[in-house]
Formats: sequence, structure tokens, C-alpha cells
Amino acid sequence: MKTVQIKDITVGGGKGLFVLAGPCVIEDYDRTLAIGKRAKEICERLGVPYIFKASFDKANRSSFNSFRGPGLEEGLKMLASIKKELNVPVVSDIHSIEQIEPAAEVLDILQIPAFLCRQTDLVYGAAKTGKCINVKKGQFMAPKDMENVLNKMKETGNENLMLTERGFSFGYNNLVVDMRSFPIMRSFDYPVIFDATHSVQLPGGAGTKSSGNREFVPNLARAAVASGVDGLFFEVHDNPEEALSDGPNMLYLDQFEDVLRDLVAIDKIVKG
Repeated sequence: MKTVQIKDITVGGGKGLFVLAGPCVIEDYDRTLAIGKRAKEICERLGVPYIFKASFDKANRSSFNSFRGPGLEEGLKMLASIKKELNVPVVSDIHSIEQIEPAAEVLDILQIPAFLCRQTDLVYGAAKTGKCINVKKGQFMAPKDMENVLNKMKETGNENLMLTERGFSFGYNNLVVDMRSFPIMRSFDYPVIFDATHSVQLPGGAGTKSSGNREFVPNLARAAVASGVDGLFFEVHDNPEEALSDGPNMLYLDQFEDVLRDLVAIDKIVKG
């Protein structure tokens, strides 16, 4: 298993868990920063390397009228400030080749959304920056097919690559997680992350927005860690009920530490 360098954090290679966590989208600066501070404190107490996540633009919302975030320019300014304030790496989604260059100036990880994981120009262009790239497996993709995505990026010579499992479409408005996905994708020799909160999403399940079943987040996360996953991705919020995006599948910050403590314990048993 290769290791991947993210700022001053080394992940993969059979090391312990690392965590990407934060709100779904930047709602406002102060609240987003406060969520990041609490998530960082929790990870520090448990000895888990922490990477802050938040989207500057949710470009794939169900409805035209749904909240999308502050946008590229303002959102990157906020992420740069949060990165400096928390002194941690930051990750966010990019959606087009035009966003690659400005995003790479701020982000430590460029994340490719699941719906865009087959877009050759996007994944190749992102990898060409030399930044760490995290590609989410499409809800329509077999785990084995993600090797083709890795190979597209490896053409650039960039080896700082990661894959994320975020559930597979199972009928309408539903996702399931096939635990075979983790050993299959880890066999490609790059770190694999489990997105525990998007995996309980019910896409489009609330008509003009998605719904979700956050009560299953701990169960799926424990199973993924027991399967040997390298990292975990959580969307967390102080009050998901009033979140402007993905509230039904986000984890309450008040629950985050207890959930993560169990996962660290399982990981130590699995990895020795």
C-alpha cells in the first residue's frame, strides 16, 4: 500500500485512520470555522490526523433554488482563512476544469465528486497539479472500474491519489454499501476512504432535495473500519436539522467523538 502526503500528514501504507470532516457546504464563515474547530479538537483528543472539509459550491443540488454555497472566489477565500486559523489541510470539491487552477492554490486535496469521476479532462487536469486527489466512486460504478480512473491520473506522474466509497445506487432514491468494495479498491495500492454520511443519503428522497438515514452512520462506519479502510469522511454539523444542505445524513457534532472513539478502537484491532 502506497503512502500519500497531505501537507505534513502521511496517510495510507497500513497506518492508522485519518479523518476528513466538516459541514456539507460553507453556510457562513463563523459557523463553518466553529464546526471545524470542534472537529479538530475531537480528532486531536483521539490521536487521529484531521483534514477539514467543506464545499464552496454544491453544483449538483436537486433543485435550481437550493442553497449552493458562497461560490468559487468567496468560498476559496473562506477556506484559505480556515486553513490558516486551524492549521490543518483542507479539501473541497471541484466541478469543472476552470476551477482546477484557483482551487489548487488553496486546497491541499482536490476532490472529484462521484457524478464526475469518469470525466477524463477533470481527473487528469486535477492530477496534473501535483496535489493530492481524492476521487469519489460513482454511485453507478463497480469498484474494479475505479482502477481505470486511477490510471488516467497516473498518466500525469502524480502518485498522491486516493479513492472514496460513498454508496451504490440500489433502486430509486436509495444507496447501499458493498463491503467488498474496500478490499477491491485497496488492491490498487492506494488509500481508500469511506464516506460514512453520504452513504446513508437517499438521493432526491425528499422531492426537491435529498433525504437520509443518519442513524445508520455508526453501523456502516464500524463495518468499513473492520474491513480495513484507510480513512473516513464525515459531514458533521452542530444542528443538522437546520443545515442548508444534506442535513438528514449529517452527523451531529455532539455524537462525533463517541462514534470516532469506537472506530479508532476497531482500527487498532484490525491493523494491530
